[in-house]
This record gives sequence, C-alpha cells and structure tokens, in this order.
Amino acid sequence: MRGRWRLLEGLVRAAGRGDVVSRHELLSVRGRNVAWLFPLVLLAGIAVTDVSTGAFQIISWTVLVPGIAAAICGMLGTAVLAVLAVAVYVLADNVWQHHERTGTSGLVLVVLGGLIAVAAAAVRVGGERRMLHMRDIADTTRRTVLRPLPDVFGGLEIAGVYLAADTEARVGGDFYDVQPGPHGTRVLVGDVQGKGLGAVETAAALLSTFRESGYHETDLATVAERLEIRILRHRRHSAAVGQPGGDRFATAVLIEFSPDLPDAVNAVFFGHEPPLVVGPDGVRRMPAVGGLPLGMGDLVPGPPVAVHRLALAPEETLLVVTDGVTEARDAAGRFYRPAEDVARAVAADPRSAAPRRLVALVRDGTLRHSRARLVDDTTVFAVRRLND
Repeated sequence: MRGRWRLLEGLVRAAGRGDVVSRHELLSVRGRNVAWLFPLVLLAGIAVTDVSTGAFQIISWTVLVPGIAAAICGMLGTAVLAVLAVAVYVLADNVWQHHERTGTSGLVLVVLGGLIAVAAAAVRVGGERRMLHMRDIADTTRRTVLRPLPDVFGGLEIAGVYLAADTEARVGGDFYDVQPGPHGTRVLVGDVQGKGLGAVETAAALLSTFRESGYHETDLATVAERLEIRILRHRRHSAAVGQPGGDRFATAVLIEFSPDLPDAVNAVFFGHEPPLVVGPDGVRRMPAVGGLPLGMGDLVPGPPVAVHRLALAPEETLLVVTDGVTEARDAAGRFYRPAEDVARAVAADPRSAAPRRLVALVRDGTLRHSRARLVDDTTVFAVRRLND
C-alpha cells in the first residue's frame, strides 16, 4: 500500500512538471525520442491496407499522418512525415494503382493537410519552449525560496517535502530553512497567508532575514523581532508600489537547537500549530504556547514575542506541518490526523521516528487521505539532533 501512494505522489509531481515534460518522457525510450514512430507506423498501415486489399480505398487517409505528427513531433519531423505522406499517396494513386484513381482533389487535400500540420507544429514547439523557459524560472525561484538542504546540517538530521496545491505552480507560500551559526542552529518553518507570487515574495523576504539574523544574533527573541519587522516593512513596500495582498501575514515556528541545551530547545510560535514530538516512546504535541502570526505583532501591547524553553530528548524528532496537511479531507469531509498515523507507525517500528521516514509517512498519508487533491500548499518538515 505504501508503494502505491508513493506512485500516486510521483504522478502528482509529474502533473506539476507540466504536460510538455510528461509527454516527452512518455514518448522516449532510453532517453531517445521515438514520437516519430507512431505516425510512421500509421502511414505504413494505411499504404499496406490500401494496396493489398480490394475492400478499402483509404489512401486519402494519409492526411492524418502529418496531423498526428504535429501534436507529438518537432517541426522538422512533421515536415518529413508530411513529405512522406504525399509521396506515399502519389505512389499508391499512380504506381501501385489497383483502384479507381482519387485524382487531384485527394492530392491537394494531403498537401494542404501537410502544410497546415507543419505550421501547427511550429506554433506548438514555440509555445513549449516558452513554457519550459517559464518552468526553469519557477525552478530557480523555488531553489531561492526553498533552497536544497542536506540530510545532515548544523548538527541536525533533517528532512522536508513541499507539494504545491496548484499543479501548474512549482512554489507557493510555504517556507522552511535551517541556519547554523555561532549561537546554535535555528530552524524556521512557516506558511504565508494566501497564494500566488505575492505569497512567494513574502516568504522570500522572511527567509532572507532569517538567514542573516539567524546566524548573527545571539538572542532568539531578536531573531523573532527581526522577522516581525521584516514582514511589516515588506507590507509597506507592497502597498507603496500598488501590489495586491499587501496585508499578508504568516504563521511560523522558530526553533533553536543550542549545544548548551542537549535536552531542550528554545522556540517561538507565531500562530502556527505546535509541532509533534515523535520518539521511540510515542507521540506528543508540544504545548500550545500562543503567539500571534508574523505581521500582527502590533495588535497587542507589550513585547512582541516570547521565547519558550521546551523539553526535547536527543532521540526525539520534531515534526512540523502546514495546513495543507491538517486541512486535507477525505471523501466524507473528515480531516486528516497525522498524529494517529505517526503513532501507529512508531509503535510498529521505532525507527519510523527518523526524519526521512517520518516525512515520507506523513506525505503519503496526506495524499492517500485526500486522494491527491490538495487544497493548500503542503509542507512536511522533520528535524532532530544528530546522534553519534
């Protein structure tokens, strides 16, 4: 069953890559494009059927060959197949003739069909090139916002997965990052309200601030304050240039792993659901210690953030998810409960608490529960101390 849902998740990713890439993969054998083979076989079949039987006179069907080629082949391949279709038509109608000749009208139909097919292929190929260019731009944006992270980084074992709710998109408002520094290793996971490029810009602004302040600042509260200031500055800038969605906010979890605290972490919660703590002894949820989302700190008087020290054993893993997981529904409208799946898996095999296995478990469970119909961007992120 687990393999089945890994395949389903692979199909979701294939859909996210777009029709162009998926079609090229389907029409390739060992990396070589064989799209031309299908219209060529059709052409041969039409010629053989027309010449070898007396029941059918279907040589005019060769007009279908360049039309099919225009949908799956390049412009040059379509032109070659169009010429072959005309040549086969002329041979069948004159040299191999055993029926009444179809005459000039049939030849004009095949020639005209070939010309139209070549023009259509040119338009299609140009559109695909533009689409692939935009895909490359989206990939670069994603690597900027969600930069690749190694399995081991800053003394932590980490794993993360992101799935876009919009299959045409490759990045959204969910974000995460890990920043080692002289004051410990800081982790940030969050979700910007809304979708689209505005959410991506807000996530990028927060991550750029986190990567700098997470490294340089001694106090975690200062890092949190800088994040709050950054989102307010970003909102003011968005409003000044007339961009929509200038009132965005973000929920987030900011965690500090300090070498001086082997059995605890420092954490700041910005309106985000507390992480699950997963270990060999089972699953528990970190205390809900409150905190307003980033961008709303000016709504209450007093210090904008509070740092909480929470117990975390060295062998325990923190699991943070965004609302794409917690709001996933099945056909009956029931919400997905990842804690239940995780508890069963850990009870059956304590090694399931490892970050990579934990992330795969929750990812597959979310796709299975929602039938791969994600209603929001989905992030699953797990981290624990590296045990020597």
